[in-house]
Amino acid sequence: MKIRPTQDRLMVRVRDDSADAADSSIPETKRAKPIEGKVVAVGNGKVLDDGTVQPLEVREGDTVLFSKDAGTEVKADGESYIILKEDEIMGIIES
Repeated sequence: MKIRPTQDRLMVRVRDDSADAADSSIPETKRAKPIEGKVVAVGNGKVLDDGTVQPLEVREGDTVLFSKDAGTEVKADGESYIILKEDEIMGIIES
């Protein structure tokens, strides 16, 4: 099964160890644990009020950070993915 995100959504494969990467010196209740993942598919873009389509800034292959509460988990071909809206992305990791 192949999933193609629509509009301003993207599909991310979560990096296995990203949830464990937070600094343990900060109390659990005081820290947000951003999740790192690789974008595997993107939609065509956000449809604006005037009907034009604004292309996404995030591209397939980008590594991104997002909140653990963001998106919706889906399974395809035995793997877990998160489908997010582009505005749920906190940042793009550049090397």
